[in-house]
Amino acid sequence: MATQMAVNSGASLWGPLKELWEAVEGAIWRRQPESVYLLDLQLKKHKPSFLTLFKNPMKSTEQREKVRKASTEGIAVQGQQGVRLLPEQLISEAFILSDLFDLGELAALELLLAGEHQQPHFPGLTRGLVAVLLYWDGKRCVANSLRSLIQSRHGKTFTLDLSPELVNLTMRFTDELMAQGLTKQILNLLSDISVTREFERLQKERGLGNEKHRKEVSDLIKECRQSLAECLFAWTCQSPLSKEDTLTLIGHLETVTAEADGSLDSVNLALVMALLYCLDVSFLEQGTEDREGIHALPLLTEKQYVAAVHSRLVEGQAWKLPGLQAVVQLAWALSLRAVSQLPQGAALVEFTEADEALADQALLGGVFLFLTEGILGSDGFSQEEFYTRRLHSLITDFLALMPMKVKQLRNRADEDARLIHMALQMGSEPPSSLRKDLDHLMILIGEFYSKDPFELELALEFWCPSESLQHTSLTGSFLGVPLQRPPHKQVVLSKFVRQMGDLLPATLYIPYLRMLKGLANGPQCSHYCFSLLKTNGAPHENRQAGVSGSVVSWEHFFHSLMLYHENLRRDVPSADSMQYRHPPIRGITQRELEGLTAFLQLLTTIITWSENARLALCEHPQWTPVVVMLGLLQCSVQPVLKAQILHALAAFGKSPEIAASLWQSLEYTQILQTVKVPGQRQAAGIEVELNEIESSCEEYPLTRAFCHLISTLVESALPVNLGAGLRAPGFQPYLDFLRDSVFLAFPTRAYRRPAEKWEVAEAVLEVFHKLLRVYEPQPADFLQEMVELQGEQMPAHKPPGHSLMFHLLNDSPTLSLCLSLLEEGACQLDTYAPFPGKKQLESAVLHCLCLLELALQKEVTFMDLLRESQTSLLVSPVEQLLQGVSARSRQADHITNIARYLYHSSSNPDAAFQSAKILRRIARYPNIQSRLVGDFTHDQAVSKKLMAGFVECLDSEEAQEGVAADDSDPEKRVARIHHETKIHILNLLITSLELKGPNLGLYLLGYEVKKPVSSTNLQDPGVLGCPRSCLHAILSLLQRGSEWRTGPVLTKQAPQLAELCYQVIYQLCACPDTSGPTMRYLRTSQDFLFSHLQHLPFIVPENEIAALSQMSWLMKTAAIELRVTSLNRQRSHTQRLLNLLLDDQPHTLHADGETGMEEESRSVSGFLHFGTVSKVRRRLLSVLDAIDFSQEAPELLQLDFFERAQIEQVITNCEHVNEQGHTVCNVKLLHRVLVAEINALQGMAAIGQRPLLLEEVNSILQQVVERNRVRCSLNAKRHALQSWRSLVETILTACPSELIPADQRQLIIRDLLLDLHDKVGKLMRRKMLLNEEQHVICFSLSSSSANRCYLSGGFQRLRAHLYGALLYYLQIAQKPEEPETLQTGNSMWERLTAPEDCFSKLQRENLAIIESYGTALMEVVCRDACDGHEIGRMLALAVLDRVLSIDRQCQWLVYLCNSGYLRVLVESLRQDDAALQTLLTPQPPLLKPLYIYESKMALLTRVAKTAQGAMELLRCGLIGQLVECQVFHMLPQNDALRVFGQRDPSGFIPSPLERYRQILLPTLRLMQVILTSTTTQHQQGAAQVLQWLIVHSDVIQSILHDQDMSMGALQELSLLTAIISKTALPGALEMGQEVNSAALMELQGHIGRFQRQALSLLVRLVGTDRARYLKQIEETVSPGDLAEKREEMEVAMQQICANIMEYCQTLLLQSSAEAQFSLCLFSPSASEPAGQYVAVPSARVPSLGLVLLLLKNSATDFFRYHDSHRQSLNKLERVEQLPPEELKELCQVLVSGSGGVEKIPSVQRNVLAKRRLVQLVNNRAKLLALCSYIIETCLFVIWRHLEFYLLYCTPTDPKDSLLPGYRGQPRGLSVSRVSQQDLEQLQSDVANSFNEPLQRKLLEVEGLYSKTRSRHTFIQALTRRIRGLGLSRF
Repeated sequence: MATQMAVNSGASLWGPLKELWEAVEGAIWRRQPESVYLLDLQLKKHKPSFLTLFKNPMKSTEQREKVRKASTEGIAVQGQQGVRLLPEQLISEAFILSDLFDLGELAALELLLAGEHQQPHFPGLTRGLVAVLLYWDGKRCVANSLRSLIQSRHGKTFTLDLSPELVNLTMRFTDELMAQGLTKQILNLLSDISVTREFERLQKERGLGNEKHRKEVSDLIKECRQSLAECLFAWTCQSPLSKEDTLTLIGHLETVTAEADGSLDSVNLALVMALLYCLDVSFLEQGTEDREGIHALPLLTEKQYVAAVHSRLVEGQAWKLPGLQAVVQLAWALSLRAVSQLPQGAALVEFTEADEALADQALLGGVFLFLTEGILGSDGFSQEEFYTRRLHSLITDFLALMPMKVKQLRNRADEDARLIHMALQMGSEPPSSLRKDLDHLMILIGEFYSKDPFELELALEFWCPSESLQHTSLTGSFLGVPLQRPPHKQVVLSKFVRQMGDLLPATLYIPYLRMLKGLANGPQCSHYCFSLLKTNGAPHENRQAGVSGSVVSWEHFFHSLMLYHENLRRDVPSADSMQYRHPPIRGITQRELEGLTAFLQLLTTIITWSENARLALCEHPQWTPVVVMLGLLQCSVQPVLKAQILHALAAFGKSPEIAASLWQSLEYTQILQTVKVPGQRQAAGIEVELNEIESSCEEYPLTRAFCHLISTLVESALPVNLGAGLRAPGFQPYLDFLRDSVFLAFPTRAYRRPAEKWEVAEAVLEVFHKLLRVYEPQPADFLQEMVELQGEQMPAHKPPGHSLMFHLLNDSPTLSLCLSLLEEGACQLDTYAPFPGKKQLESAVLHCLCLLELALQKEVTFMDLLRESQTSLLVSPVEQLLQGVSARSRQADHITNIARYLYHSSSNPDAAFQSAKILRRIARYPNIQSRLVGDFTHDQAVSKKLMAGFVECLDSEEAQEGVAADDSDPEKRVARIHHETKIHILNLLITSLELKGPNLGLYLLGYEVKKPVSSTNLQDPGVLGCPRSCLHAILSLLQRGSEWRTGPVLTKQAPQLAELCYQVIYQLCACPDTSGPTMRYLRTSQDFLFSHLQHLPFIVPENEIAALSQMSWLMKTAAIELRVTSLNRQRSHTQRLLNLLLDDQPHTLHADGETGMEEESRSVSGFLHFGTVSKVRRRLLSVLDAIDFSQEAPELLQLDFFERAQIEQVITNCEHVNEQGHTVCNVKLLHRVLVAEINALQGMAAIGQRPLLLEEVNSILQQVVERNRVRCSLNAKRHALQSWRSLVETILTACPSELIPADQRQLIIRDLLLDLHDKVGKLMRRKMLLNEEQHVICFSLSSSSANRCYLSGGFQRLRAHLYGALLYYLQIAQKPEEPETLQTGNSMWERLTAPEDCFSKLQRENLAIIESYGTALMEVVCRDACDGHEIGRMLALAVLDRVLSIDRQCQWLVYLCNSGYLRVLVESLRQDDAALQTLLTPQPPLLKPLYIYESKMALLTRVAKTAQGAMELLRCGLIGQLVECQVFHMLPQNDALRVFGQRDPSGFIPSPLERYRQILLPTLRLMQVILTSTTTQHQQGAAQVLQWLIVHSDVIQSILHDQDMSMGALQELSLLTAIISKTALPGALEMGQEVNSAALMELQGHIGRFQRQALSLLVRLVGTDRARYLKQIEETVSPGDLAEKREEMEVAMQQICANIMEYCQTLLLQSSAEAQFSLCLFSPSASEPAGQYVAVPSARVPSLGLVLLLLKNSATDFFRYHDSHRQSLNKLERVEQLPPEELKELCQVLVSGSGGVEKIPSVQRNVLAKRRLVQLVNNRAKLLALCSYIIETCLFVIWRHLEFYLLYCTPTDPKDSLLPGYRGQPRGLSVSRVSQQDLEQLQSDVANSFNEPLQRKLLEVEGLYSKTRSRHTFIQALTRRIRGLGLSRF
């Protein structure tokens, strides 16, 4: 029982019925795939709903009791577990709803629950009010579904071209429904359901809400009734009703009543038309071979049917509407007459004979009058094409089938005319019994054919050409009859038109003209009517003979007009009299007025449609209609007639040729007085008519007609010299009149007919709109030009658009009235009530909105030109004026009023569209955004309404993309408008989101604008009171269809809209403020990304660009999601998305679109396992497949008249950046420029060639459109590839590594690379096909023959990317850094025989691949390294560097040398010198030269690492080039400038000193490598480097003396000391070349200076300054990177010491192999320096105690480093067991940012810690090596000095000679005069300093470190010797 009584939360009376309608619509109207099957299921499911149409579920006591207990016991809800307790309020509302609609209690409860769920879609309504809407919406779905099913039937009238399977299904279903009594059900429902009765019931139970709710309920009820009536109409269109159903329908129509105006409502009209189609046999005329149609027609096959219908219509009771009865009787009579002419009519003769009597009855019933007033007057008549066709058939059948009846009507009309004439002659009243059937027939024909909304031009059947026409389209045959001879019916109808005009009585004159007016409606009909009136007139010679032509002819019409003009002109008094106040007695009678009006209306119709008629009439020499009509306008005639004359002139003005002369004629006749006559006391012309006559009559036909005339003339032609000679030329007087007298005054005038107020406003605003639309601001508009007039200089008038812009850019009355009109329009629309002039008000409002939009569009150009012209005009931007205060509401609500029109988008789509455009333009200004948000939110009610308006526009289901811009089909036009409104709103959101908050985008998307945006808590609509926002609407648009296999519907149906929706979502996710709330909501509530990514790639063949953009935004959003979920450790989300994107295993989706649990739990590690299951393509690769890497380029322009170069320049000048950021050509502007160029051509030749020129312009425009498309396509592809790359990079770098194991990661990368490589390769090959010479060389980089074109242009960028890819690929083979464990190394043999590791193997294979391409690839890379774009050069240099590093055979090096490229690179250093010098200025230019220089030096350093390369560099003169570089002399000297000066705030641009070091250090490294590599030819390299040192000795001395201890300074010192230690040696003097003594002495001086500076540096580094330097190092290193920097600086300091000690050792060894001839570098003092270093008497020579101090320090440092090395090595071995804090500390050095370590996964943290420990271990190993080397060299230097001083040195006596260099005295740097006391003190100090602890420490160093090296026992031997020397002598 519980399940039986469960409640359907979707409401069984609404949700399922909505699904039914979607299925029907999808199958019949949208023709979706697989829709027939779905429709069959729905029809079987809902068959009871159709059989018991609109019948509600019955009430029951059981249900009532169940619902009553729902508040205590709860009630089951389908799809939910357990029961749900309902509040008492809801239950009581359910009972009210149940009683209101007489439906079951459970159904009522379901409706309320559904209403509660749908409430966010209906802001401001309660759930009960929403339930009422849902109830009637469900009924509407059933009625619309039934109508669509019946319309899909196959039948006699129309076809929808559906599949036979679908038609058979609907035919079977509807036939069964009809057999079950559908007709009776429908008619009963139409009788029972009434809007009035339903509203009374709803009002009683408070079931009606605000005005909008009332309107929606009313519309739903009316649509239900209309759809039901149209069901019968659609049925009878296709097949007739049965006898019983036909009689039932007739019975229903007998009781029908008319509306207040005498017309039928649309429901009864549909029923009448249904009956008329039921009685129709005219379709048989199209071909009697359609036997099936005859058999199915009961009129021909069932005598009982005919008898029953005949007796009901002939003998039945009188109907409530006699006119309606007459219509049915006439239709029946015509059917009988048609049947009587068929073979089957013989059996029905007893009935067919009564057709005449029936027709008479119909005429007595006033059939034609009722057809005019009751049927044509109905609002619904013009909305259905087949109503029009049936009435046309009825009228033409009467005229064709009953000609005698027509003749009777004419005879009776003639008789009546005679009676009336006699009565007038006798002065008596005409008889009252006169009938006017023919009058009514003519008026019916005129009214019916004057409206042709479907452009059928059915009136062509009334025209039969009397002469053979060349144009087959003018034959009037619309039924497909052969063209040789018109059909009989057409001949009869044509004869009727002509005969009715013969001897036309006066009483029929006006009806006949009205009939002709209707029959002339259409391009071909107007031509025939013009010819008729032309041939009716008597020829000129006959007129002279006194023979008069027909009264219905051009001759008669215009002759009469001329007579009227002549007579009335005599009555025109002088201009000074009050002629308008006292019209003359003689004038036009009312009857004449009506006749003239009818003629002018006929004339207007003909010349509106036919341009030939316009030109022929206008150019006629005798008639001169324009002159005569302008003359009549100056006469005293009624304003109505003048208005009609102006309408006729407007029709003439449609031709530009006539319009130009018409302007001059208007100016000449002064219809509007533009020239004031001197002495004239009163104004004249139309202005007086308006103020005096029309205002007093409170009717304004003349003013409206004048506005219409000006509107037409403005559109056709607007001469700039209008009025020249009499006044300042221009349009200004007309504009002033329209603005001041018409527009500004219209609200204050009185109107007899309320609608006319808005008609006047619409007419004048239309002129303003057209003027502003064609106006383009020009510089000349802002210059005050003067014209000479009658000897005086007067200011010239500006263009009218300029004047309008000026008024709209000021707080003028014009702008105020426009804004007031917008406010009034919004208030009127908010009432949802019909009122007089509503349509005109909406049109006026639309023009106001268009004016504002155009002003916003043109204001930037206008104000720029105004500013440049320096004119004293004051204007304000429109967006600022719109923020002004409204005079009506006293609030700044103008923009709010504009936005209110979005709320009426369903009823007024054009206004909503313009409103969205205006808001979008305003939203571009950041300063207005916050004001807008405040205006939109200050009033809660207004805020909700505005939000609902935006959401309603986005939710609109009528929108349709890709509809053509023509407005022929109103439905398609509205669909296009709705779609473009959505586009503008989305662009508004995108623009707003790019600005800082609070902005309109955040407000409309539902974010907090009064609190921090990040605090927003997004919810589904209705949850926690959350309203439905634009974000919900956008997600609803995108989610529709995402659960289906075909994917989101929007991506295919509206690709451009979908692209913008995805862009909005991306912007919300990318913005830091909105990212958190948005991604949280999308992830938890919507599962948005997964549900959309699973449908990638989107394939939309007809719009590839939009599809690529959709995927781009979606992939960028997915990249952000992966990054965020990875950082937040939301592993399951990340893993799910990775599964989706990377999985290559086939898996099925469940019905809800989710993967199964086994898929969810499966790790990504299952990506690539090999098994029996066939693999599928990874989704990432499928996306790549969707991007076509090729692009068809448009062909070159082929021009005959224009010059190509000039056209290309014009096209370039017309280019602009569009909304998407693409550079495209403005096609409209280009068209304007080219047409202006053609118009400027003079001469007859130009006129003759104009068509050809226009054709060439058209081809140029087509070419430009194609170019624009290609550019947009390329941009879209680039954007898609960038997004794809971003997603791939995020997956491979930001996602946790444990989700994608390393081996599978490499396989994924391999797959991606292979795909990319194949695509690029195919693209290249495709391009190569165009040039047979081109062939692929390597990695699709280039080809030997294609290289020229590559280097010349666009391919450099491609090669740059390929170089980068190649570099990354080669980097894979680099062996990772391994820790230096200091263990005993393998022997050389073991190393040679060890198996090859994977890195070496990969390097070898890579090199083999590269070498397989031979010298061609070498050529390309070397050329790119020497020339081309800077980035390409740098990357090519890097590729060369990398290849040389793995090229063991030196093939690339040999090619580089032999081909001359190496010399080119070396010689280019001189060229770089000038650019590098500019970099050292305080404000440097671009740093590109520095980067290229660094890349070049890195390559040269790589070359110098081999002896062969170093020698080649020396041969190329590398050092010589460096010697000549002046940049090295430019060391910044000023301390402030050196370090702190001009530093870039961002830190990107280094200081001048740092830039100098970036130049110097690569050079020093290069020279160091050359010195190391050229060991065999050491002298040559050392001599050249020494030369460089000498040339730059000043700079070197400055560096060596510098007190700066920064990292850069230490690196400089380290490299300089290394170079000096190898070059500044005595051996450099022994070069092979001859050197004179002066140069030799200078060289010796330089070398000596270098030696002294090096030793001085050692004093500073080792002495007491050491502590100060260490402290300075700690202060200069920032805390963030303290550890790493300090380690590097420690290495640099130790390296400097090692270099200087190596220098000392080399000097000692080079001076002499024996100690007694040795050079002395240190004075004989072994005491350690204390305080500031003070030397022994030889003050400039450091003492030996300095070396001892360095020895001790190095020994101490060694043990410190050794302990640190051992600890780091232990940590490295057990890195997984380290505590978290220690891991964090280790990672902190490698991760920037304080909180960065916290977000790193544990696995990655271990990897980083391991990398850091390897760094530490290797750093300590390097320091240990340096300390060991320093110890060894210190020991050697100490031993050598002690050996000399203690064994071979002879002490000096003061009396001895001072000449140095003698035997036994030291040769040194000023070391002389060593006394005996010095030697004794030396020995004592050595014994004390070189004590036992130090010796043990040194031996321990050897034991710990030197065992693994080749110098084992070296320290031990030296230690023993030094100890021996210290004790030997004394």
